[in-house]
Amino acid sequence: MKKGIHPESYRLVVFKDMSNDYTFLCRSSAQTKDTIVWEDGNEYPVVKLEISHTSHPFYTGKSQLVDTAGRIDKFKKRYAKKG
Repeated sequence: MKKGIHPESYRLVVFKDMSNDYTFLCRSSAQTKDTIVWEDGNEYPVVKLEISHTSHPFYTGKSQLVDTAGRIDKFKKRYAKKG
């Protein structure tokens, strides 16, 4: 490994999957301004994730469709008249 290229500021950080509210505590150097109170009563920085191993189709074996912009409804409305 090269010297001096890895961060030195590792600390405990909570990662939160926003699609299913799964959280886990891990050491990281990820920068964030948000904090959360963990199960042990201590306050830790929190990094919000769109997807994690608990919601990714590869790990769960299920397809989950997350429609955040209402695109499916727009599509159905647009093409319902033609069908």
